[in-house]
Amino acid sequence: MNNEQSTLLCEGRHLRLLRRGHWEYAERAKASGAAVIVAVTDEGKLLLTEQFRPPVDRRVIELPAGLAGDLAGQEKERFTQAARRELLEETGYEAEHFVHLLTGPSSAGLTSELVSIFQATGLRRVSSGGGVEGENIIVHEVPLENLKSWLEKRINDGLLVDPKVFAGLWLARQLEEG
Repeated sequence: MNNEQSTLLCEGRHLRLLRRGHWEYAERAKASGAAVIVAVTDEGKLLLTEQFRPPVDRRVIELPAGLAGDLAGQEKERFTQAARRELLEETGYEAEHFVHLLTGPSSAGLTSELVSIFQATGLRRVSSGGGVEGENIIVHEVPLENLKSWLEKRINDGLLVDPKVFAGLWLARQLEEG
């Protein structure tokens, strides 16, 4: 481990920009990390979200996900709790079980943020989803057998696909195969 201290360069409402040595990186100001959910229904449909992301100026296809510990009064929120909350908020689904698949950096050269990927099973739809106020999330239920062609069509339409979609599916399949 490097014992060199980080220097604060700039702080906004949600992010801090830091320097350690010659390296500059971003850090979340009010969150402990993010929870990402691989959720496949009993009918074999992967739940995906679509929303506009200003940093890339495009709509992005993603797994349901969100920050842990970013809400006032819930600073010590566990990643499993965040996964459960975000799955419901974004997709309208509840899950009976969550299995932790992996925790790792979201972009190690850019940010200190860690993401925890979970597999959600025993899904049942209880609301329409779509996110909370200010979010405009479209929920997609994509049959796994059509996923490749469905994603290719979205890419051809100018959307971006978050690589965690592929990583999460791979991790979930490894769990199933033992």
